[in-house]
Amino acid sequence: MRHQPVLLVIAHGSRDPRHAATVHALVRRVRAQRPGLRVETGFLDFNIPSVNGVLESLAAEGVRDVVALPLLLTRAFHAKSDIPAVLRAAPRRLRIRQAEVLGPSPLLLSALERRLYEAGLTPADRSSTGVVLASAGSTDPEALAVIAEFAREWRHTGWRAVRPAFASASGPRTEDAVRELRELGCARVAVARYVLAPGFLPDRIARGAADADVLAAVLGPAPEVARVLLDRYDEASRPALAAVG
Repeated sequence: MRHQPVLLVIAHGSRDPRHAATVHALVRRVRAQRPGLRVETGFLDFNIPSVNGVLESLAAEGVRDVVALPLLLTRAFHAKSDIPAVLRAAPRRLRIRQAEVLGPSPLLLSALERRLYEAGLTPADRSSTGVVLASAGSTDPEALAVIAEFAREWRHTGWRAVRPAFASASGPRTEDAVRELRELGCARVAVARYVLAPGFLPDRIARGAADADVLAAVLGPAPEVARVLLDRYDEASRPALAAVG
């Protein structure tokens, strides 16, 4: 009999209560899309349960296989350093596979567009609208390059222009990108928040979008985001399932 590995969603955590609430809403969406899959949530900081606590509880129950999925959009410091360090400290009886981060993915582009349309745009607006792809930012050049390439790909789907912006670590800021799109002659400017949950940096993006025509909500529990989580889980769990099949 095959036993599905447990999916452990690893979120950063935040003092802002909206963060944890949004993470839990996303996890509920994942469970709804995959009934029968056990999905747990652990936080690196600020919130409970901690990742360590969840792993210890799973080991105590006799669980053997776990897929640890970073709730991150790019491979930056947390995915490369923090999370692997936490997983190395897990109980030895656990077999843990770290899944890839969520981005980039065409499904995330669909989620971004869902939020833009929910904020008031329509498909007919694409050719005259400039979009700011606003993310948290990173000191990792690889992560910044991925965001920039993601913006270029999105531009090719019919928007007037797409510009990346970052809330921390590196420019341009959201307000800079909004101004650039105005100067480019876009009839309207929309800001798409390429972040998963509310918090300090998403709020900074919102303030930078003061002169935009449209500000989209964070990705949150969009069904496309839940689908990406399950895709990453499936990719990481295949070797484990093959080993016990």
